[in-house]
Amino acid sequence: MEHVVERAVEIIRERYAEPLSLEDIARAVLVSKFHLLRVFSQVTGVTPGRFLGAVRMSEAKRLLRNSDLSVATISSTVGYSSTGSFTSRFTESVGIPPTQYRQVSRGEGQYAVRSSAAGQGDLTRCRLSGVAKAVGEPVSSIYIGSFGSPILQGRPTSWTTTERLGPFVLHQVPVGICYVHATMLAATERPGRPLETVLLTATLGPLRIDAYAGFEAELVLCPRDWSHPPILFADPGLEMLAEAAPRPAFKRVSSGFK
Repeated sequence: MEHVVERAVEIIRERYAEPLSLEDIARAVLVSKFHLLRVFSQVTGVTPGRFLGAVRMSEAKRLLRNSDLSVATISSTVGYSSTGSFTSRFTESVGIPPTQYRQVSRGEGQYAVRSSAAGQGDLTRCRLSGVAKAVGEPVSSIYIGSFGSPILQGRPTSWTTTERLGPFVLHQVPVGICYVHATMLAATERPGRPLETVLLTATLGPLRIDAYAGFEAELVLCPRDWSHPPILFADPGLEMLAEAAPRPAFKRVSSGFK
């Protein structure tokens, strides 16, 4: 099952600019679209369509940071036929519009993370506490937030940073369903190899937050691999983490069953 999903993810990353459909991807990996949808969601936590959208937005972020292409050109480059639709989706996914993201990513503007829960009444907000653990020692701040998606995207409903592993608290988390994401850079050491800096992340959810029931979250941050969709949420510190860490590599696998 996993090798089929890995090949599907590889196809998405290679052909994201094309008008890929679920049927196209399923045909390329030689399974039915119903089987692909089921196993893809089990392995990655999201559907092929959502993974494709995240890859497109991630590439758009890279082009905005590193090129002078217009927003319209970038829109078509990553597979959108409408600049307006692209801009709306980018703003929803990243948290700020494309032009502002380009400025912030180049140090030409400022961006303060604001919770989307601001302004809600006390009865709709909760305190979520937990503990953060990791397979390595942090060499950066640890970013922790509650979001409405299994992909780290959009604006957080609650957000905090901490300098060390251990207990954390998220305040004013809205009642309802959420996902808790955590990200940090860590130093890891393997026998016979020099010390390496890797990006570690954790996702917990979906969680049902209830004003009358406490919840203790345990986040275990681990290295990212090919099955993780790109990080889209634009926080200046978190952006530097993603840039500093190497991109997970693929193992070359067959597109068919063995």
